[in-house]
Amino acid sequence: MADYVKFNVSDDLEDKTLEAVETARATGKLSIGTNEVTKAIERGSTDLVIIAEDVEPPEVVMHLPAICEEKAIPYTFVGEKEELGRACGITVQTASAAITEVGDSEGLVKEIADEVKTLKATE
Repeated sequence: MADYVKFNVSDDLEDKTLEAVETARATGKLSIGTNEVTKAIERGSTDLVIIAEDVEPPEVVMHLPAICEEKAIPYTFVGEKEELGRACGITVQTASAAITEVGDSEGLVKEIADEVKTLKATE
C-alpha cells in the first residue's frame, strides 16, 4: 500500500465509488486529473475526491488526502488509475478525479462518505 493511502477500501466500496463516478459523469460534473482536482478542492466545490492507489511517483497525489482533510472533503481510493479513467469516460488513465456536481449519484456519494468516515475512525 502506498504511503498516501490512509485506509483500506473494500471491493464493495470501490465498486460503489466507480459507479458514483460513472453516474456523476452522466448526470453531474467531474474534475479529472490531479491539477483539476486540486483546484476543485481549494475552491471547496467538491463532494467526493477519488484517488488511484497505483500512482507512480506517489508524489503526484500525495498532497490530496491532506488538503481534503483540511477542507473537510470526503475522499476515497480505487485500486487502479486505468479503472478510474474508464469510469470518468476517458480513454487514458487518471490518478485522481473529483465529483463536483453529484447529479443522480447523491445517495451513493453520501453512502461512500459515511463508509469512509467509519473506516478512518477505525484505522
